Parts: sequence; C-alpha cells; structure tokens
Amino acid sequence: MNILNIENITKVYGDKILFDKVSLGINEGDKIGIIGVNGSGKSTFLKMIAGLEETDEGKIVKNNQADIAYLAQNTDFEDGDTILSYVCRGKKSSNPNWSIEAEAKTILKKLYIEDAEALIAPLSGGEKKRVALAKTLLSPAKILILDEPTNHLDNRMILWLEDYLQKYNGVLLMVTHDRYFLDRVTNKIVEIDRGSIYSYDANYSGFLELRQQRIDSEAASYRKVQSILRTEIEWVRRGAQARSTKQKARLERFQEMQSMKAPEQDKQVEMDSLASRLGKKTIEIENVSKSYDGRTLIQDFTYYTIRNERIGIVGENGCGKTTLLKLLVGEELPDSGTITMGETIRVGYFSQMAEHMNPDMRVIDYVKNVAEYIRTSKGLTSASQMCERFLFTPEIQYNPIGKLSGGEKRRLYLLKVLMTAPNVLILDEPTNDLDIATLTILEDYLDYFEGIVIVVSHDRYFLDRVVDRIFAFEPGGVIVQYEGDYTTYMEKALANGTFMTGAVTLSSSNDKSEKKALDSKATWKGNREKKLKFTYQEQREYETIDDDIVALEERIGNLEQEMATVATQYTKLAELTKEKEGLEQQLEEKMDRWVYLNDLAARIANGE
Repeated sequence: MNILNIENITKVYGDKILFDKVSLGINEGDKIGIIGVNGSGKSTFLKMIAGLEETDEGKIVKNNQADIAYLAQNTDFEDGDTILSYVCRGKKSSNPNWSIEAEAKTILKKLYIEDAEALIAPLSGGEKKRVALAKTLLSPAKILILDEPTNHLDNRMILWLEDYLQKYNGVLLMVTHDRYFLDRVTNKIVEIDRGSIYSYDANYSGFLELRQQRIDSEAASYRKVQSILRTEIEWVRRGAQARSTKQKARLERFQEMQSMKAPEQDKQVEMDSLASRLGKKTIEIENVSKSYDGRTLIQDFTYYTIRNERIGIVGENGCGKTTLLKLLVGEELPDSGTITMGETIRVGYFSQMAEHMNPDMRVIDYVKNVAEYIRTSKGLTSASQMCERFLFTPEIQYNPIGKLSGGEKRRLYLLKVLMTAPNVLILDEPTNDLDIATLTILEDYLDYFEGIVIVVSHDRYFLDRVVDRIFAFEPGGVIVQYEGDYTTYMEKALANGTFMTGAVTLSSSNDKSEKKALDSKATWKGNREKKLKFTYQEQREYETIDDDIVALEERIGNLEQEMATVATQYTKLAELTKEKEGLEQQLEEKMDRWVYLNDLAARIANGE
C-alpha cells in the first residue's frame, strides 16, 4: 500500500541544485536508509518529507492516515527544561487509561533514563540524544523520520534502537553513517547523487553491489553510444544525397548522442600522511583519577602509549570517555596522578563539538590560518590543493563557511586538524556527521598514519576497521584493556558479563541483537571491495624483517658457541638449550612471515 509520493520535486540552495525533478514512491513496510555525500541534501530531503521545508517545484503527497514523527539531527532545548517536561510537551496520551507522563516515564526507562525530573542542560550529548529520541518515539506514528539517530549514542543504546526499529511496523526513513546499523535495519536504500535519486531494494550490503552494477551499466551505455557515434560521424561527413525525413531523424539522433554526457566519476577525499616525527617517549599516564560532583569517572588509571598504536575507547554515555581525552590534551586537569608528554609529541585533537567557525570567513582562509603549505609524501602541497583533496572545489573555497552543510563543516574541521601535521591523533566521535565516503578514506588514511591514534567512537565498523586495542569504561571509573578490535572486545565482554551493562542487565533480545552484530562483521566485510595493499604495520615489518632474521641467526650462532664451552655444566647448558629452542621457534615464525610478506609485495607490484 502506497503511503507517500514524491512527485517531480526540485530544490535549490543558493546556487546549488540539490534535487532536480526527482520522484519516489514510499510504500507500507519500507525501511529506507538515505545515502549521499555531505552537502548532497539528505537532511533537506527528510525535512521536506516531514513538512518542515517547502519544495521549490513539485509536490509531496501523503496518505491522510499517515502521521509523521521526526527526529532532527540536532535538537534545541529551552532553558530550564526538565526531561519529562520536554518529552511531554505537545503530546497526548494514546491510551485513555494512562497519562502522557506515565507513558513518557515508560519510554524513558526503556532508554535507561531513570531521573525524569532532571534538568536537560547538564546532560551529556548522548543523554540529550536519548531524551530527543524518547520524545520522537513517545507517540506511535505511521512514518518515522530519523536524522542521524545514532550520533552520540553509546553502543548499548544503538543495539536497543536497532532492536526497536527491526520490530517497528511503520515506514522508516533515516539518515545515518553507521554501516552495521544500515545493514541490519533497512530493506531499501535511496542514494542522493548530484541532484538525482536512485532507489535500491536492498540493505546496505546489497546496495553496494547494486550501485556498482548501475555505475557499470551507465559506463557500458556511454561506451556503446560513443561507438555508434563514430559510425554516425562518418555518415554525416559523407553528406546526405537527399534530405529525406529518415535522414533528418537520423541527424537529430546524432545530435542527441553528441550531447550525451559521460557518467560522472565519484570524487573521493584524498589524504596523505602528514605526521611529524615521533620520538621514543610518547604519552605516560600514571595513577590518574578524576571525579565530578562526587562521581568517580576515572579511577587510578595508568598506561604508557607505544609508537603507532591504535586505541579505541568505549563506554556508556557520560562515563568519562571525553573527559579522558580532555585530560590528554590538557583541557582538564586530573584530581591526582600525572600525564607526561614526550618532547616530540604533536597532538591533533578532533573534538566532538567542533570549534566555532566564523560563518563569514572563506573556506580557504580558515585552512590558511593553520598553514599556507604542508609537506606530504608527494612533496609540498598548498592549502588550496589540500582543500581540493577534501572535495572543496576552487569555487567552494572562496565561499563563506556559513554556506557549508553541517557535514561539510566537520570535513573542513578535520582538514584543519590534519594540516597541523600531528603525530598523535586524538579523535572524539569522528564519525558524527561525516558521510560514508569520507569515513572510508579516513579509515584508509589511518592505515598509513605514522603516529598514535586514540579514538572515542560508537561506530562499531569504524572501530573494527581502525583499532587494535580497546579501553572499556566499567563501573567505578575502572578502565579495562582488551586486545583486538571492537568485535573481539564485544565477544570477551559478553562472555564475562561486562559489556556496557553498568547497573542494567541486558535483555535477552539485546543478547540476540549482539549475536547479530557479531555476524554483521563477516557479512559486511564480505561485501567490501578488497584492495590488495600493505597495512602500515606490514610495511614496517617488510622493511625490517631481513635484519630481524639476521639478528636471530647471529644470536643462535653465539649461543651454540657458548654451549660448546659449558658442555659439562649441565644446569647452564640446559638454560642455554632452552633459550636456543625459543630463538629457533622465533626464527621459524619470522621465516614464515618473510615468505608471506615477499609474496604479498610481489602481488602488489604486479597490480593484483
């Protein structure tokens, strides 16, 4: 059954055409994910459907029985708002036997909000997001529109929301960058691309395959037209013997084919490693504790970072993740303990809340305030060239920042951080408001970044892709270290009952949801395009493995000589024999790695 029709709508923002006579039908049961690069018009698309913005041309026709609930990307709260007063404002109970306040408290408890009378202003970003979500979900609607619903939510809440939306019976339209979330919730993807929209009857994994088929088909059609054109050009050059209707029609078809444009290639954010040299001494955290309002966020935490490691920090909203990052960059001071930075440390801090940008400042001037030029692996690169690599065309570079979308501003802020050439990148929720294309390139960039990466993120795929160690906040300000990516942490934490449960026990439905999350990693990775290349760690290992093998062989040779001199000293001989066996085992493992890395290097060189 048809619920909503979008008919030939056009929308222009400034001098940019967001939508050019696009149409789309939305039917009962559709759960739609909206995909597109920052600035393509995703949020505007949702606002037009929600009736919050007008179309310039065309119309949106909605079934009279289909009411709409809308969650904005950013929510404004009034001064003095309590959680309950905000959630209930403008709402009526759907049950005559219940008050709206009782219904509100029920949904708030499901979202792990216990104190309904608390003021909203002091809450963390994730807690505010849950409050806004509670208001949106309080009154059941036929059409649910969510703009970046996972931004600022912790992983426990994302799992709850996934479970809720999977069971939701109405129509769902949402914008999100969370690839696991899209894969598990949606059954249709709508892509916004250069003023047009394309609809795919699939979840995100299926969309990747279908989109590539569309692009390949468009390219094949264009090649076919070019081939026909060559024949037609020869015919036109020979000249027509008679001006028949048939010949005129053929000339008209020729002119149409001549005007056909080649399929546009997707632009991608390009990023070179801009890191400064990192010395031996990095960051030393010793016995650090931090409390707020009598609540311990961090308790006696000690850690010494090592070169080139990738750390992911996870935990419930408000547990102290951002506080830990602020301690590292010096925006906060510990109550006790010390944080010592090495002399060569150069920190690039990508804050969860982007710094204030002067809306009247030009994009290029914002970047030039950091550096006119930056040295990359390809030589000296100007600020303007770096802007182009980040998809800011020369025209956009001279526009005021105020004309950029929220996601474009985040991308610009990321560029500014990287232009400082840090060797320690501290990223607080870097996936918020960035489009998937930018996230993919950022992930590739971090593979080759020669420095330390410390990231707070709720994006499970991003963590799986980037980090090799997890710091998990647990009750009482305890930070527990887990080796491996996010999925490995999740398996271990679920096994020992510490997976972000706090004072709340996860329900059986969320346990099942987590099982699906574990399966999603394999499904998603199976659908990604595989690019054969060294990781940063493999590249470093490849460069040093020959020397490592020589050193091991020399140590074994020296041990054999020493063993010959103590042949009658049985205790000493046993110690040396055991040490030799250990080194021989290491040598065997190194030789296996040597074979693998050299084979991989040969395949990369051959362009496989």
